[in-house]
Amino acid sequence: MKKIRILSLDGGGIRGILSGTILTYIEEQLQKKTNNPNASIGQYFDFIAGTSTGGILSMIYLCPNEEGENKFRAREALSIYLDQGSDIFEVSLGQKIGSFNGIFDEKYSEKELEESLQVYFQETRLSEALKPCLITSYDIRNRKAFFFTSLEAKSEIRDFYMKDVARATSAAPTYFEASRIKSIYGTPHFLIDGGVFANNPSLCAYAEARTIKFSEVFKNKEKPDTPSAKEMLLISIGTGSVKQPYHYEDFKDAGVLKWIKPLIDIMMSGNSETVDYQLKKIYETLSRKNCEDYYRIQPKLIHADSAMDNGKPENLKALYEDGLLAVAEHKEELDIIIDKLIENH
Repeated sequence: MKKIRILSLDGGGIRGILSGTILTYIEEQLQKKTNNPNASIGQYFDFIAGTSTGGILSMIYLCPNEEGENKFRAREALSIYLDQGSDIFEVSLGQKIGSFNGIFDEKYSEKELEESLQVYFQETRLSEALKPCLITSYDIRNRKAFFFTSLEAKSEIRDFYMKDVARATSAAPTYFEASRIKSIYGTPHFLIDGGVFANNPSLCAYAEARTIKFSEVFKNKEKPDTPSAKEMLLISIGTGSVKQPYHYEDFKDAGVLKWIKPLIDIMMSGNSETVDYQLKKIYETLSRKNCEDYYRIQPKLIHADSAMDNGKPENLKALYEDGLLAVAEHKEELDIIIDKLIENH
């Protein structure tokens, strides 16, 4: 049996450039090794999960064109961030003053983000995704995690436009206004960024993949149904390790306003690390051969700012450079992953 190839992409705002750069390398190497210039990330993974910026990338990799093939390549996905990041994270002086820099109102207008999502996804539906996927968000009205999945989207009540899925998963509190979207059926949902509970969606991906009959989905008897960990090749890509220290002297008497931004940072990085720990322990219980099928690639922030919303041209360039450094640092590991993706195609 061939393993189920799973890709999981963390949230992290503009730092999605890091994961986008790594995936561009993977895709271009797949094209070289298979002698297929049309090989794509979407073709070489059986299941993709994403949170926030990772959710947007997931939708891009799985968006179909009119012929039912991958509409975008990894480098095109990366270009969206490099070319439009400055516009999406641009704040006018009036809005900066009115929101008190994100304290009394959202820091950025969602207009640029929504316009970009409309251009790339148009009226494509989640149910049209080329492979099974899971995108995280949080339902603020019903107070529970909300998962967009392409298989459940076969029903109109659970189907959405891809642009709305991308908008919901990236509605980061204090950065963008909460999203109000409707399913194709017309049911309203009030959602925010899935990073509040699953900034690293790898464990969500693992749990969801355990329920899927992949042999039926792909009409391929070589793919296992409801796979266990030993039947999964799980690749998890982060958006940069952020370890900004918070000192006791600065926070011993801190109130709500002072804790807002640090708490978001701590929750996101803490969640990502916890999920990585849990999956490592799951895979450590397997045989030596299968325990090596979980990979966590976490780039280092060397030249770039750790802020999720620094869209200045010089920071976009720095993020791209840090992504290239991550490729160089993890090249041996990435080349093994690429060979395994081809082996299990």
